[in-house]
This record gives sequence, structure tokens and C-alpha cells, in this order.
Amino acid sequence: MSKADRTKQFIIERVAPIFNKKGAYGTSLSDITTATGLTKGAIYGNFKDKDQLALACFEHNLKFFQKGLYKALASTGNAWTKVERFFQFYKDSFEQVYNNGGCALMNSSVEADDGYPLLKERVKKTFENWKHELEGIILEGQQSGEFKAEIEASDVANLIIAGIEGSILLAKSTQNARGFHGLLNHLKTIVEKELKQ
Repeated sequence: MSKADRTKQFIIERVAPIFNKKGAYGTSLSDITTATGLTKGAIYGNFKDKDQLALACFEHNLKFFQKGLYKALASTGNAWTKVERFFQFYKDSFEQVYNNGGCALMNSSVEADDGYPLLKERVKKTFENWKHELEGIILEGQQSGEFKAEIEASDVANLIIAGIEGSILLAKSTQNARGFHGLLNHLKTIVEKELKQ
């Protein structure tokens, strides 16, 4: 890794948690320079503008989610086991997500809706990929006869995504981290009844 790449990585690692908690609009240049100990010139010598830095920080924050998602979805076992492992990932990781300012995907989607076109497109693509992966598992379960054939995989995938993101939002908004686990368990029960024969 070159010196320039190391500097970029250093900036991203220091600033990504701030962007996730305060948002791109709420994160000031002063926040960035204080967190990194670098000058404005050093920051913008590595990133063209705040949009580019926000996108890089989003990608960094997203890696944690993607690692857990793909680990769950690539696991061995039947389709329901994969869905269960997906829920378990959120159960096990929620405290870390909560303390880091919430779900980077949700936080970025709310803010990117009002601006930051590069970030908005990346968030949209991430949601599409997430939905596609979940749909694939549901279709796998339908093909094996494990899940009901009449269920619309797209609808159930949307239910899972909306339920998880909504549960995180509610827990963060009410500052009730314990409430998340109850909501997650309830969502899992609903999804199981929807899917299983």
C-alpha cells in the first residue's frame, strides 16, 4: 500500500464513524480535521470533495454489514437455516451497530435522499443487492419444497429488510436497545409463518 493509500485509509477510518453518527451534512470540515489531525489541504488532497469522502466512508461502514450478510447467506444448510443465521447476525451485532450510530445503510439512505447523488446511487444499489440475495434464498426454499410455492419472494425480502431497518430506527430513536431484540424475534416469527409449509 502506497503512502497516499495509507493516508486515505487513515482518513476514512477516523471519519467514517463521525459520518455515520452525524451524517454528511452534519459533519463539518472541523470535525474531519480534528478527528484526523490533518489540514483541510491534506483532506482535499486525498478526496476531491465531501461527496467523495462521504461515499468512501459509507463503503467502509458497509463492510461490516456485508461481511455478516454474506457469511449468513453463504452458510451450509437448508434455506430456513440461512434465514435464521441472517437474523442471528443482526441479533449478535446489534450492540455494535447501535453504538456506532445505527445502520450505515439506513442513515445514508435518509440523508442521500436529499442530496449527495453518488451516495444515493450507491445506497440504492446496496438495497437492491440485499433484496436480491434474500430473494435467492427464498426461491431456493421454494424449489426444494421447504417454503410455500405461492409466496412472492420479493415481498418477503422487502418485509425482512423493512422490518430490520425499522426495528433499528425505533431502537435508536427511543434509545431502547433492548427493544430491538423483541422486535427482531417477532419479525422472525412472522417471516417463518409466511414462508414455511
